[in-house]
Amino acid sequence: MITVEELAKRAKDAAQVLRTMSGACRADALNRMAGKLLACKEEVFAANAADLEAAPGLTPAFQKRLKVTEKIFDYMVNRLKEAAALPDPVGNVLEGRTMPSGLQVKRIAVPIGVIAMIYEARPNVTTDAAAVALKSGNTVILKGGSECLRTNRVLADAMRSAAQEAGLPEDVIQLIDSSDRSVVGELLKQEKYVDLIIPRGGKSLIRAIAEGTRIPVLKHYDGICHQYVAEDADTEMAVSLIVNSKCQRVEVCNALETLLVDSAAAERVLPEIAKALQEKGVELRGCAETLKILPGILPAADEDWDTEYLGPVLSIRIVHGIGEAMKHIARHGSGHTDGIITNSLKLSEQFIAGVDSASVLVNASTRLSGGGDYGLGAVVGISTDRLHARGPVGPAELCTYKWVAVGNGQLRS
Repeated sequence: MITVEELAKRAKDAAQVLRTMSGACRADALNRMAGKLLACKEEVFAANAADLEAAPGLTPAFQKRLKVTEKIFDYMVNRLKEAAALPDPVGNVLEGRTMPSGLQVKRIAVPIGVIAMIYEARPNVTTDAAAVALKSGNTVILKGGSECLRTNRVLADAMRSAAQEAGLPEDVIQLIDSSDRSVVGELLKQEKYVDLIIPRGGKSLIRAIAEGTRIPVLKHYDGICHQYVAEDADTEMAVSLIVNSKCQRVEVCNALETLLVDSAAAERVLPEIAKALQEKGVELRGCAETLKILPGILPAADEDWDTEYLGPVLSIRIVHGIGEAMKHIARHGSGHTDGIITNSLKLSEQFIAGVDSASVLVNASTRLSGGGDYGLGAVVGISTDRLHARGPVGPAELCTYKWVAVGNGQLRS
């Protein structure tokens, strides 16, 4: 069996070849991958059924993440096609100038190199990671959870075959085909060959990876997302946005976790908001001021303001003005996604300037902070880091840059 070090070395060698190949060639490979997946659809479903059967005792939420449904399969195929159709980020001139000496200087986008994806369940991450990495000219090493190994084998084999048919090195996509936990530790040691690690999973997984390697890690910890209902917010819009932000999918990172309501609007909007959320089965927990308006809900504890529920629970706090709302978000938010509901241009601009999050929304559901709704197509996650990539990580975010200077004999004086 190939060692993790040898696998990483092959990925590095493939990356060197890949950076010389055209965007059209990479797009062709992605389209071929979509075709290969369609051709082996029954094999994918059979492997996924075997994965589900071999892992008894999984929670319903985990089973949902692991299962490949018709909808998930169509999503995987379409994301590969969408990535193929996106503008090629590699080689884009980010800035350029001609110096007084005549030296022509430009900064151009280039691939990072070798990306390692470490993730749990979710077979769609396998195809998303391959799509985003290949579109941006990177090779990818995939390490999914052992519970999804059969499904990932079928997916990876199909995509590797398509890449080879398109004239790319087969090793542009590599799957660590082992359920042995020690292989992750070996992968974290490959700083000679791996340029970036992107973990997808719970906070404990991400923290363990970040603390266990010298390779740069693109992190996404909590998604403690807020909506602030300003004093002038339209009640009907507020109810609609808050219900969608919280209930469209409660288990995802951009679902609403804390609602901040301006004291000047609280008595007007809170009863309507609470009624709509409770009809959806959401448990509400409120501050002391909220309990005066909604006496039937549970009191919020201090830890509620710092909790990513990932379930049908919402904490509510009444604040006195936008300044207090922004102060709460700065203290308790995770820098993921935060929004304001207002009809005031002044308040919206103040919120945009004052809230330091990867996504700041005005009069829109927090559930929109993602790759598809931002026009990025497939993404490999949402980064809450501040350096390099921030927010949805698509092909452009998996590029770095280099400086190119062209002269005709200029010397340093």
